[in-house]
Amino acid sequence: MVVFTRQDVAVTVLETETGRYSDTLRSALVSLDGDNAWALSESWCGTIQWICPSPYRPHHGRKNWFLGIGRFTADEQEQSDAIRYETLRSSGPGGQHVNKTDSAVRATHLASGISVKVQSERSQHANKRL
Repeated sequence: MVVFTRQDVAVTVLETETGRYSDTLRSALVSLDGDNAWALSESWCGTIQWICPSPYRPHHGRKNWFLGIGRFTADEQEQSDAIRYETLRSSGPGGQHVNKTDSAVRATHLASGISVKVQSERSQHANKRL
């Protein structure tokens, strides 16, 4: 799902890790697609000072927050040759949809044997993309 487009770059949230408080994030993984993606990511890399009052500590004097932003690229060719994908049924809540469809994806790195299972999305394609 594309969250927004800026400077002809589509920004898509791939994964998030929730924070300790409601409506906060500890970490987020986003994908940038477009002609200006590299330049936009270059302008955001590093440590960023975010200035705003905290809604969780309204009377606290601190208003400076620091974010660490990094960039990496994925080599698609290497991934497809070195990783085996399997589809399987998800577990947990979801009712009949979970019981009838193979929407979870297990990816195994053939060289190391490390495997991960993704079942957070309802679609097999969305899980494989993560």
